[in-house]
Amino acid sequence: MSISVLITDFLEYLELERNVSQLTIKNYDHYLKRFLDFAGDIDPLTIDLNLIRRYRLHLARFIDGRTKKPLKRVTQNYFMIALRAFLRYLARVDIETLSAEKVELGDSDPRPLKILDDAQLAQLLEAPESGKKEGLRDRAILETLFSTGLRVSELSSLNVNSINLDRREFGIVGKGGKERVVFISDSAADWLERYLMSRKNSFKPLFIRYQGRVDPTNGGETMRLTPRSIERIVEKYVKKLGLSVKATPHTLRHCFATDLLINGADIRSVQEMLGHANIQTTQIYTHVTNRHLRDIHKSFHSGNK
Repeated sequence: MSISVLITDFLEYLELERNVSQLTIKNYDHYLKRFLDFAGDIDPLTIDLNLIRRYRLHLARFIDGRTKKPLKRVTQNYFMIALRAFLRYLARVDIETLSAEKVELGDSDPRPLKILDDAQLAQLLEAPESGKKEGLRDRAILETLFSTGLRVSELSSLNVNSINLDRREFGIVGKGGKERVVFISDSAADWLERYLMSRKNSFKPLFIRYQGRVDPTNGGETMRLTPRSIERIVEKYVKKLGLSVKATPHTLRHCFATDLLINGADIRSVQEMLGHANIQTTQIYTHVTNRHLRDIHKSFHSGNK
């Protein structure tokens, strides 16, 4: 059986059996099509280490048509990660091919985390004009992102009845169908309550748009802010403030995690609150907290002048 058919089977497996998001499936489709274009529609039995070596060389020399630049090492690794996942699937369905464990990833420098310092974070949270309905909504969005560490897609999916403001918590199904409990700070709960009290409709989505035609059908579903709309809202305030950090909703997720760790939370608990499947993903934040410890050493150790 050729790999083009097997790639289709693999993507369907991700959707049906693994409950993987459509965005992840789209990315895997893109990464594996690059391998298919390079190797041809070959039999999986012919995939060997020599082919993998030549493919890695191809990726290293590939010039992106949009940026006109070579692929970053981290991007090259994304292609190889997708290929390894495909090879593991082939082994799972008893199709003979190269072992996924023999496909190594290249070394890549860790991407620096975009983190706001305390002053920048306070500026961003206070940037919306809360006297206006859009500003009140935006303040509630920013406060909720920082309070919960939600991914932007998770925030967009929230409904009014999702959140229990009395208990300051709610459940969510996140990436990969992983369930977790999310907690809301007193500050975020206060701004959410103000925002909801200002709403003059019974639309189901928690965060709604105020531009364009009002559509009350299906519980006002088309009024829901999309992840991209929320990204634009954050981007608007970052530009307005002239922040040196090009913060995004994911930056506030980083701020959430580092705030917990710096104030004494253990990394396993932070892993659970972020919804990370692997502790290694959460450990990227230790670089930031290590800098915090270095500052403490500099300030308080008697050997420093």
